[in-house]
Amino acid sequence: MKPTKLYCDLFGHNYQITKKVTNHVNEYTCKCCKKQVTTTINGSLTELTETRQEINSVLERVYNYRTMRLKQKMLSSSIY
Repeated sequence: MKPTKLYCDLFGHNYQITKKVTNHVNEYTCKCCKKQVTTTINGSLTELTETRQEINSVLERVYNYRTMRLKQKMLSSSIY
């Protein structure tokens, strides 16, 4: 067993945010064992699988598009 895995088993993971998908969804990586997790719809952490990475990628694109459109709409409405 790797020492870092043993440390995480005993004391828990030391997660840090590696990617902000939206205001409420993030991807995290453990500093010790490099385990990757993401937040679910109810706010709990779950393992970051390929499927969840794809979901987060699409979610990020939609979120960025909507926030960009909202900013454009606000700018155009403030001009008139």
